[in-house]
Amino acid sequence: MTQTIATSETLRVGIVSVSDRASKGVYEDQGIPALQAWLERAVSTPVRTVSRLIQDEAKEISAALIELVDVERCHLVLTTGGTGPARRDVTPEATQAVATREMPGFGEQMRQISLQFVPTAILSRQVAVLREIEGHAALIINLPGQPKAISETLEGLKREDGSVVVSGIFAAVPYCLDLIGGPYIETHDAVVKGFRPKSARRPPAA
Repeated sequence: MTQTIATSETLRVGIVSVSDRASKGVYEDQGIPALQAWLERAVSTPVRTVSRLIQDEAKEISAALIELVDVERCHLVLTTGGTGPARRDVTPEATQAVATREMPGFGEQMRQISLQFVPTAILSRQVAVLREIEGHAALIINLPGQPKAISETLEGLKREDGSVVVSGIFAAVPYCLDLIGGPYIETHDAVVKGFRPKSARRPPAA
């Protein structure tokens, strides 16, 4: 399934929902629509999403990640589900299997955010990696399985006055994409404020 918001410098995002039961139609998947809705709300530049709903099978997850980066040429791939300690939770291993470099800060920050809400956040094994092929690179991030936790992880924790208690991980994504050769993207500050050093910021469009 592909969703497009038409283009100038378009961010291509792969979304992978990992769930045995949802992939078999036992219940309706919530991860893909939650992430599509969040991106539409948070990212102010054009976005094109390509989604996959698959089982908790390491080979299938790795194959989907490779396709989204190497064939679909996604700049960013977000997975949801399969990151706990249960035997069928193999998303981190499948992600690391296709990586060229790891980005451990994302996983560390995701657990710090989730610990503000639940003590079981320490059970999460989410990782983030880069996959680099000739002429293209992508950032791949494992996210939680529940829509509420997805938003919390991406946006972080704010006080009632809007000030930030714990930064969400998406604040670092725009600059990371700059550094790996992706499109220059901007966010809606009310949702999540992307951070760049002053030297990396473009002047506002006229």
